[in-house]
Amino acid sequence: MADEWQLFWTDRGGETADLSIVGAADLAERERRLGIRQRQPILISPEGRVDARMSEFFRRPPFVGKAPGTQESYALDYRLFFTFLWRAGLTWDRATAEDLEDWEDWRLRAEANDAPIGGAKWGRELAALRMLYDWATARGYVAVSPVRLRSVRTRDGVMAEVPELAPADVRTSDVKWLTPRAWKLWRDVGLRGMLPDGTEDPAWRGRNDGRDAAFADLLYGSGLRRREAGTLLVSELPPLGDQRFYAARLATAAAKRAGRHFYVSHASLREASDYRLTTRALAVRRAQETGAYERLREVRVIEEVTRRGEVRWTAPGGRTGRVGLNELDDRQRLRLFVRGPEGLEPAMLWLTESGMPRRYRGWSNLFARANRRCESLGLKLFATPHMARHSFALRMVVSLHYAMDRRMGLSPGQRRHYEEIYGGVWSMVKDLLGHRSEETTRAIYLEPVRGLQLETLLMGPDNSETTELLALIAERTGLVLDVPGAVA
Repeated sequence: MADEWQLFWTDRGGETADLSIVGAADLAERERRLGIRQRQPILISPEGRVDARMSEFFRRPPFVGKAPGTQESYALDYRLFFTFLWRAGLTWDRATAEDLEDWEDWRLRAEANDAPIGGAKWGRELAALRMLYDWATARGYVAVSPVRLRSVRTRDGVMAEVPELAPADVRTSDVKWLTPRAWKLWRDVGLRGMLPDGTEDPAWRGRNDGRDAAFADLLYGSGLRRREAGTLLVSELPPLGDQRFYAARLATAAAKRAGRHFYVSHASLREASDYRLTTRALAVRRAQETGAYERLREVRVIEEVTRRGEVRWTAPGGRTGRVGLNELDDRQRLRLFVRGPEGLEPAMLWLTESGMPRRYRGWSNLFARANRRCESLGLKLFATPHMARHSFALRMVVSLHYAMDRRMGLSPGQRRHYEEIYGGVWSMVKDLLGHRSEETTRAIYLEPVRGLQLETLLMGPDNSETTELLALIAERTGLVLDVPGAVA
């Protein structure tokens, strides 16, 4: 008997459970009768059983109302917690507040845990467990939720209920932003194998430098989330021209909440295009020469994309189907192929060295390796995918404020008088990031400019890259990583 819970997904590109384990040779038909939705998580206990209550939870609000990426994260959180309970001789519906305290201690502090998590991640896991147990308690499946609550007064004086085990401080670092020159140095040293002085490192053995740097720069130059950039199809990249920024459409199923337009800088799009024509093309050619794509069972070859955005595909054996381009999630995209001049090739932009579509979650490991390399070379720079997004937001708000002043010819004094006009800048950056709330953009992503006098942002010469303005913010706030003494 296994000693851990297993997680599978319906219609996930071949990731289905062993039918002999669950005892269902007609699994697809049973899923249909039970009302199991497409792309629904399935948790299987170490005894090989599917808990009907969890299946119900996964197809009901509030779980289905979460973004696809959040659903994936929450399902993984449940699997880990259920396994922890199982090894203690418990099932999830028998968990107590003391069991949750033990889990919190293990996740954050236990010496035997080789990968303890921080407060921010624990806060997310606690939110996932609270959602499950609130639902289970309301349905009568659990007598008392293990997530104990306490009453607190918010800043606006309203009383609210929060978990007792909620982290007191979820911020692991105040630094969330990098200036363009700090980003360039981190990328060149961490991803391209250069030395901090700009020379080549003879010991560097990287093989995917172009791909890795292109992906990181796409995040920094577009503000896309890791999932959004990591699931792009080649056809979703805008054609390279002579613009400073290019607009493209992000599919609903690939975005966090809703489809939207995104904008990518010329430099970032050029790098992605270069990768597609070089490193990616070479990986595809090698896979084609070995017949790797023809051996894949779960392949859907795109035959046509209609003007209404409908993808029509064929599969081995002559099976056909259609799906809206806007509805393609990350796992469906992994199965999509197109017919190129030399045969089949993946429709997704980012590929592994073997020419197979790359899963988007793996990009975080790339950033972690780059950070370790920078640290080993004495470089006090680090980055994460979300820091690239924060940095894009900061550059945009500074650039847009600066551009609007140039266009309207306002002096600093006039700028204060017409300050209300610049609410439009915050709204534009909110749209660029795909936020629902302008307050999120202001309060979280753009903290370095809060409290600074607006004319401070406008000091210095006309500079299209706003490098000096960002350097000034870095010096004044200590929240933005820069390269001291660097020449812009």
